[in-house]
Amino acid sequence: MTRWRIDLAYDGTDFSGWARQPGLRTVQGTCEDWIGQVLRLREPVTLTVAGRTDAGVHASAQVAHVDLPDDLVVDDRGGARPLEQVLTHRLRRVLPDDVVVHAVSPAPPGFDARFSAIWRRYCYRIWDAASVPVPTLRRRVVTVRGELDLAALNRGASQLLGLRDFAAFCRPREGATTIRDLHRFEAARTDDGTVEVTVVADAFCHSMVRSLVGAVTAVAQGRRPTGWIDQVAASPVRHGEVLVMPAHGLTLEQVGYPADDQLAERATAARARRDEQEPV
Repeated sequence: MTRWRIDLAYDGTDFSGWARQPGLRTVQGTCEDWIGQVLRLREPVTLTVAGRTDAGVHASAQVAHVDLPDDLVVDDRGGARPLEQVLTHRLRRVLPDDVVVHAVSPAPPGFDARFSAIWRRYCYRIWDAASVPVPTLRRRVVTVRGELDLAALNRGASQLLGLRDFAAFCRPREGATTIRDLHRFEAARTDDGTVEVTVVADAFCHSMVRSLVGAVTAVAQGRRPTGWIDQVAASPVRHGEVLVMPAHGLTLEQVGYPADDQLAERATAARARRDEQEPV
């Protein structure tokens, strides 16, 4: 088998998340089905992804990998293009218009889209009273009441940086750790007044990003004092007062990987943590 890296993007509005689910339209299911069809594979393929996004969440730079047989013969109608070019071209022609494959490329030795990743960057977009909404972007921006105090938002966000247990901001999963290393958490306005909240961590728990944004948004609206963030973060279980922001404001924008000669080592270490009930 040869491993291939797939870089793709999607509008999550009409998908029930990334992960394949019986009877539901998902990004994984759509891509796996079409890869099998365009390559005329006898056996189904399985995509492994860097970040398993929830229903309604978008991605502008998602990364996945797929293992394909070495003896795969692709009819290029007399052409001599390599497999990556053929697969990219065919997928762009057949995939629905809310999924786009940017590139298919041979994966470096040791590459694993999920376990080799060292960080993920998300952006959550908000319109408030100081914004000038752009109707064409409404499917990926959330509107809130009042004007957000970004200084207060960033003070609250800074209190959560570093390695810690984020149980207060995560939907619990049996046997899974909620310890994460939050590298960056800050907000800024664009020229049209859109508030862009950037969140970077080694990995994220289920609903973690939207819960983090919900907590600091409450502070930015003046509904909670800055000190409330520390009180919430100290909770050993999910905090009931933290609002999970709507999914459509969230976009996965970048996945970071180490140098090629460190990919296998990173993947091995990440898998070991998973076996110790610390999945990424």
